Amino acid sequence: MLKKILLVACGLVVLAATVIAVKIGPSNIIGMIRYDQRREGDLKVGDVAPAAMLVSLDGRSRVPLLKTNTGRPQILVFGSFT
Repeated sequence: MLKKILLVACGLVVLAATVIAVKIGPSNIIGMIRYDQRREGDLKVGDVAPAAMLVSLDGRSRVPLLKTNTGRPQILVFGSFT
């Protein structure tokens, strides 16, 4: 009787895993495993910002972020306004 209960429980677990895998999609599961390798960053409070390049308004030339320093706080907005 115990073997039947364990067999049914294992079957339900496999069925649930299959349903989740089908719903999420195998490529998404592989992507989560492959790309979700976060680590603690190296920057600490008070560190100088890393060098970054910004694309100018004409879209052709690049401008270093440090070169745009005007002595005032800078705000970078990442998003879409469409």
